[in-house]
Amino acid sequence: MGMKIFSVFFFALLFLASPFLQVARCQSEAEADVAEAVERGDLGIVGEDVQDFGDPNYSSAPEVKTVCVFPKNSAKCPFYSELCRFQFSGMTVSRSLKRQSPTPAGNTATWFLDKCRNMSSRPSTRFMASLLLLLFYSLADSFADLPSQFQAQQELTDINKSTILPTCPCRRAATLLEMVKNYKKIWDMFCQKVMDLMIHSRSLAPSKNGNECPKNITEASQIRHGLTLLDADFFNDIKVLEIAKGAKEFNIPIIRTNRKLVASINGGLHNPSPLVFNPEWSKEQSQGKASRFNHPSASGIQRPINEEDIAFMSVLELGELIKKKQITSEELTGIFLKRLRRYNPVLESVVTYTEDLAYQQAKEADKLLSQGVHLGPLHGIPYGLKDIISVPLYKTTWGSTTFKNQVLNIEAWVYKRLKSAGAVLVAKLVTGSLAYDDIWFGGRTRNPWNIEEFSTGSSAGPAACTSAGMIPFAIGSETAGSITYPASRCGVTALRPTFGSVGRTGVMSLSESLDKLGPFCRNAADCAVILDAIRGKDPDDLSSRDIPFGDPFSVDITKLTVGYLDDADMEVVHVLESKGVKVVPFKLNYTVDSVQGILNFTMDVDMLAHFDEWQRSGKDDDYEAQDQWPVELRLARVVSAVDYLQAQRARGKLIQEVKENFNVDAFIGNATDWERVCIGNLVGLPVIVVPTGFKNIPNPPPTGTRRRTTVNTGIYAPPNHDHIALALAMAYQSATNHHKQRPPIDDLGPNDTIPNHPTVPTPPRRLHM
Repeated sequence: MGMKIFSVFFFALLFLASPFLQVARCQSEAEADVAEAVERGDLGIVGEDVQDFGDPNYSSAPEVKTVCVFPKNSAKCPFYSELCRFQFSGMTVSRSLKRQSPTPAGNTATWFLDKCRNMSSRPSTRFMASLLLLLFYSLADSFADLPSQFQAQQELTDINKSTILPTCPCRRAATLLEMVKNYKKIWDMFCQKVMDLMIHSRSLAPSKNGNECPKNITEASQIRHGLTLLDADFFNDIKVLEIAKGAKEFNIPIIRTNRKLVASINGGLHNPSPLVFNPEWSKEQSQGKASRFNHPSASGIQRPINEEDIAFMSVLELGELIKKKQITSEELTGIFLKRLRRYNPVLESVVTYTEDLAYQQAKEADKLLSQGVHLGPLHGIPYGLKDIISVPLYKTTWGSTTFKNQVLNIEAWVYKRLKSAGAVLVAKLVTGSLAYDDIWFGGRTRNPWNIEEFSTGSSAGPAACTSAGMIPFAIGSETAGSITYPASRCGVTALRPTFGSVGRTGVMSLSESLDKLGPFCRNAADCAVILDAIRGKDPDDLSSRDIPFGDPFSVDITKLTVGYLDDADMEVVHVLESKGVKVVPFKLNYTVDSVQGILNFTMDVDMLAHFDEWQRSGKDDDYEAQDQWPVELRLARVVSAVDYLQAQRARGKLIQEVKENFNVDAFIGNATDWERVCIGNLVGLPVIVVPTGFKNIPNPPPTGTRRRTTVNTGIYAPPNHDHIALALAMAYQSATNHHKQRPPIDDLGPNDTIPNHPTVPTPPRRLHM
C-alpha cells in the first residue's frame, strides 16, 4: 500500500514537473542565458578561495573548479537557504560576461538553466521548481539504497494494483527504481559539475563535495549578518567568503601577535601609540622653553585661630603662612588628614590615606625651610591625587574592584613635579571605576553642597574633597567632562588645560588624544599656580609639550575681546565689562553634526585598546556599573579601523571649523553642556570652571536647609591660551566671593539626613549623534 501511495505521488510530481524538465535549448544557449542573468542581476555567484588576477583588461578566464549560481532575488524564494543554488560545469564567462567558450556535450545540468533567466519574474514557478527538486532529492535518498529485489517486487505489486494510473508506462519496478536513481544523479550533478567563471577578476577554487556550496552560502550569510554591525553588508557572497578567508589567514595572526606584544597589561601605562594629537592652531610650532609665572605674594596674611578657617584658605595664603613660619607643613598636614578622616564616611571621597608619606614629606619641607631653602608657593602644601595617578608603594586602584589591590611602582610625572615643588601628598582620592562617573568599588561620592546628590564625573574625589575643605587642592583628569562636571556640581574652581600641557606618564590611560590632567582649587589664582608647577614636556609622554604660556598674572584684560554665548552667566559678563573687557555676543558655528558620536568613537575605541585583556577575560562582568563601561566597550569592539579613522577625519574638520569661527580672545558659556564638553575635548580647548552663585535645591525639607545647588559658568580660550582664561577668571573672582563660600557639611540640620537613594540621580553618559 505504501508503494502504491508513493507511485501515485511520484507520477503526480512528474506531471507537475514536466514543463520544467525540457532540455530543448542547446548548451551554448543555456550558457548565454546564465551569463546574461548574472550580468542582469537575476543570478548571483558564491564560492571560496577567491583570487585577484589583477589585470582589468584580462578577459580569458583561468581554469575555475567550482562556482555556485543562485537567483539573487532570494526574497521570493522560500527555499533559498537550501535549494536556490546550483553548480554547473563546462562554462567559462569572460570578465565582460559576453563571451563564452563552448560547453562540453552531455551536460545534464542545462535543463535548469533554461529556467533561470525568468525565475526572478516568476516567483510561483520558482517556488514549484524548488519544491519539486527538494522532493526529488528526498525521494531519491529514501529509496536509492534499499535492496533492489525488495524494491522491485514491492513496487511491481503496488503498480500492478494501481487503478489511479492505469496508463503509466513504468510497469516494472526495476524501471521505476532506475528512474529514481537517475533523478538522484541529476541532482548530484547540480552540486558536483563545474563551471569556469570569472567576474571582475575573481575566481573560485575547487569544491570537495556536493555539499560544499550550501555550506559556503550559509557561512557567507552568517558573516554578512556580522558585517551589518559594521555597516558593511554590501559585499556579495564571493567577497564575503574572501574576507573571511583572508581574515583567518592574514588578519587574525597579526592581531594576536600585536595583542601579545602590547595588550597583555591593562591600563595603557606602557607602549603608547606614536600617533600623537597636537591641538596647536598656529602653522608654526611654538619655539623656546616656557618661562615660569610671576606669582603674587599674599602679603599681610595672618594665621586664623580656627582650624576651619585655615582649611578654607587658598594655596597662596597657606604658602605665605608657611613661608613666614606662622605654621609648619607638618602641622598643616595634620589638620587636613584629620578633616579627610572626619568627612570621608559621609562623602566617600578617599581611597587611600598616604599618612606616612605625608608626614615624611612635610618634615622634609620644614627642614628645607629651616635651612633657608624655599621651593615656591607649593612648599609644604598638602594635596590629593585622583587614584588613577600612580605613586610607588601605595595602591593605585583605578576605582575598580578588579584592580583594588594593585600597586604600581611607577612615579607618575605629575607626582614628580609636585614633589619637586615641595607639595605634600596626603591622600589618593576617589576616581569613578576606570575613570567613568562617580561610582567606585567603595561606594559613590557625594556632593558636599547637597548630600542628596552625587558628585558626578570620574574626578569625584578631587572635587568633593576640595569643596569640603579636606585639602587645599587636588589633581584630577578629564577625557570627557570629568573635570568640568564634578567642579560644577561641587562648586569649586577647576581648570581643564590645553591638551598636552601636562605629562601623563604613570596615569591610567583612556584615550591618548583626549586625556588631560588639571587642578581643582579654591580660586583661579591657585589654578594658575598649580598649572605652572605641573606643566612642561614629559619625556615619556609623546603628546606632552613645553607650551610657552603667557603669564596670567600679567595679562591686560582691557585689550581682550570676549564673546558670550546664549547660556552664559550674565553676571560674569557684566563684571568683566565693568573691568574694561570688551564683551560681544558670540556663537560657536560649525557644520559637523556628529560631534558627540566622534567623541564616543575616539574615547571608547582607545579605552578598549588599553583594556582589551580586561574585556576578553570577562572581568567586565565584575564592573561596578554594568550600564557604563561594559556596554560602551562592547559597542567599541565592532567599530572598524576604517570608521575610527573616518571619525578622526571628521574631528579634523571640526577643529578647522572651530578655529575659523573662534574670532574672539575667549568666550563665556555653560561648562556642562554635553555638546560643548565634546567639542572642547575633541579640539583641545582649555576651560576654567568658575562658581557664580547658588540656588535652592528642589523639594527642600519643610523646616529649611542650608543645602544648595551651585551655579557656575565656563571661560573658554583657544589652545595654548590658558593664561587668557585664567586672567579673566581671576578678574571676575576679584570682584565676587562665590568661590569663598563653604558647603554645609558641618551644619546639615535635623532634616538633612543622608538618604540611601538620592532624589537627584545623575543620568549616565550616552552616545548622541
